[in-house]
Amino acid sequence: MTSVPRLPIWVAWVIAGGALLAALVVGVLVGPVSISPVAVGESLLAHLPLLHLHPHVPVIDQAIVWQLRAPRVVLAALVGAMLAGGGASYQGVFRNPLADPYLLGVAAGAGLGATIVIDAGSFSSLALPGAAFAGAVLAVAMTYSLGALGGRASEGAPGTSGRVVILAGVAVAALLTALQTYLQQRHTQQIQNIYDWLLGSFSAATWSDVTLVLPYIAVAVVVLSLHRRYLDVMRVGEDEAGALGVHVARTRFVIVAAATLGTAAAVSVSGLIGFVGIIIPHLVRLLTRSSYRVILPLSMIGGAAFLVLADVAARTVESPTELPIGVVTAFVGAPFFLLVLRSRRAQHSAL
Repeated sequence: MTSVPRLPIWVAWVIAGGALLAALVVGVLVGPVSISPVAVGESLLAHLPLLHLHPHVPVIDQAIVWQLRAPRVVLAALVGAMLAGGGASYQGVFRNPLADPYLLGVAAGAGLGATIVIDAGSFSSLALPGAAFAGAVLAVAMTYSLGALGGRASEGAPGTSGRVVILAGVAVAALLTALQTYLQQRHTQQIQNIYDWLLGSFSAATWSDVTLVLPYIAVAVVVLSLHRRYLDVMRVGEDEAGALGVHVARTRFVIVAAATLGTAAAVSVSGLIGFVGIIIPHLVRLLTRSSYRVILPLSMIGGAAFLVLADVAARTVESPTELPIGVVTAFVGAPFFLLVLRSRRAQHSAL
């Protein structure tokens, strides 16, 4: 398979920014109710401070744009940016190109937390995302605890070995998934509601959801952005990074904690959306072949654009019904994933 030509960095930035802008515009314009672009623009501008604009738009159309479409688009962009940024960070810190934000049990923990709440019959705006968030964080805490037990024999520091942490994540994910399956079988009447959450959706997105997750995602993005150069250093290996003055275990813990915090907040309001954390960083890396100082922010921008467009597809392909957004991302991501594997195999065969 021939290699993809490398794009200049400035071209990659322009493409990513343009894609995000186009996705946001499409996201607020497209919907089951036909609203003119002028009416959409006036409805959005009316809510900007200091303008004091009084749009000549029907009240119902203003409500559709501002209360339904706008928060959905913003939330999809935040979740997409976090999943892609978390995936890029995990791939860099564990030197594993197939790593994604769910590697250490985030998905299994969030799924278990959501299952417990749904089985209990609680669908409040805080109980469900709160349980999913708590489950995701506790799952990663369990993973690091097991990783500490495995790493203590060699160096005496928790999480010093990336491989040990990954293996611990696999074990924790298997355990929590088994518990989730057990609960589903005991409460079969709630299986449909559980699957609806697990497959992901932004159909019930509100501005409250945006304000709920924004602080966590903002903190995660800032911390990960400040550690971009450490991701580049850690690409050469743990021993080499340590020789260059990087405290590998501590740096890995900070990066994983930040990525987990943001990812847990994201999935708590969106459900489990796969492939975003794999395909977007891979695509950016394929097109730029640059350092993580470029890969990380471009992945976040690309992830935001991709998930907004995926959500548009989810609500229009079978309108007036909606597809779970996880189905859309899997439909796009699975072929891309196979293409990446084929490309890597071809490269190894040529060596």
